Amino acid sequence: MNDKPTFAPMLTIPNGVTDISFYFNAFDAVELRRFGNDDGSIHVSELSINGTMFHLHEETAHSGMLSPKKSKPSVTIGLFVDDVHAVIAQAVAAGAVVKSPVQDYDYGYRQGEIDDPFGHRWQIQKAI
Repeated sequence: MNDKPTFAPMLTIPNGVTDISFYFNAFDAVELRRFGNDDGSIHVSELSINGTMFHLHEETAHSGMLSPKKSKPSVTIGLFVDDVHAVIAQAVAAGAVVKSPVQDYDYGYRQGEIDDPFGHRWQIQKAI
């Protein structure tokens, strides 16, 4: 077991989702493992972006979690990258929608925001 705490966000996706290629195409994510449902949809997918893990989990009645398309997004996922413009362009080509164009901020970050096809908000950023 790791001696240091780690943080692995869990993003909720709608029931019946079978295609999560957005994450592979937009962020070069790698799927570490998947637990599927009998109908071929994804119950849980464990993904990694450059060694940082996160999970996709379908909506379930017992969890009370809703995908952002059914509720307002309450979390923005910050993704630090070397080239903000390139990653946002790659994400848009994969199906993301720009919510805030890339710009430099006084506090020392270059940032832009996108929504992925499931409604999750991503802040693509880099310290400058």
